[in-house]
Amino acid sequence: MSNAAETDPGPRPQRIVLVTGASGAGRSTALNVLEDLGFEAIDNLPISLIPRLLDGPMPGPSLALGVDIRTRDFSARALADLIRALAAAPGLEADVLYLDCRPEVLLRRFSETRRRHPMAPAESPAEGVARELDILGPIRELASSLIDTSDLTIHEFRAEMTARFAPGGAAPLAVSLHSFSYKRGLPLGLDMAFDCRFLRNPYWNPTLRALDGRDPAVVAHVADDPRFAAFLDRISDLAALVLPAHRDEGRSHISIGFGCTGGQHRSVAVAEAVAKRLAATEWQVSIRHRELERRAQGAPARRAGTGA
Repeated sequence: MSNAAETDPGPRPQRIVLVTGASGAGRSTALNVLEDLGFEAIDNLPISLIPRLLDGPMPGPSLALGVDIRTRDFSARALADLIRALAAAPGLEADVLYLDCRPEVLLRRFSETRRRHPMAPAESPAEGVARELDILGPIRELASSLIDTSDLTIHEFRAEMTARFAPGGAAPLAVSLHSFSYKRGLPLGLDMAFDCRFLRNPYWNPTLRALDGRDPAVVAHVADDPRFAAFLDRISDLAALVLPAHRDEGRSHISIGFGCTGGQHRSVAVAEAVAKRLAATEWQVSIRHRELERRAQGAPARRAGTGA
């Protein structure tokens, strides 16, 4: 007699992808791709109604929910609260996809279509773009997946969406690597995280302090730590073990984080090194350096006397 009851892992978690981002960045296209991949796509459902939709058992296909500033009852705080609730909800496998785009590209897209910007119906599209990006800044920080559509063709965009969200192993496992600062907390949606704060800190070298972990001098400084090579080897060995297992389990995307004090030097250098190793073994890899992105966007400077 079979022991199916003992080996049955139980129902798989309900998968939900919440799609948001700047107007003109490609949200409608993303929802269309997800629908083609078997998701039930619902666009612009009022934020206050989404918890009711998810209340109780949800048999059926995975859900793709589109939310942006045109959604009824939209506010950045309400959307942030919803994102945190989804992350904490039992029985859900929630992913928050933020579609990013450079302001000048968004402006060009609005100019080409001659559409009014929803945040500036009586003003120039440039004012609307700037206003919306400012409002969505906190939401971008909460996203577990980010795709910058600025330089993507429609075919490249669809391929990226398919690689990340195709269910049931229909596409290769996509691996997202994140560098971050522990002072600002772990990025939302990480599947695993590695602490890089034990490595040599370039912050204390005045010639390296203003550089980041992509600079060869910083890379060499971090790699000079006698523990670096062994650390990188162990991470590579672990990846060789767990990534195929996640792929075989039907996962289409996994996020791995690398943290240090300021998210500028050590975590960036390690993430870049791991990315090269994974790419060399034919894994599809993307990298997001959270703190470097904040610096590029003119975020407030780090307090004096704090290490990176």
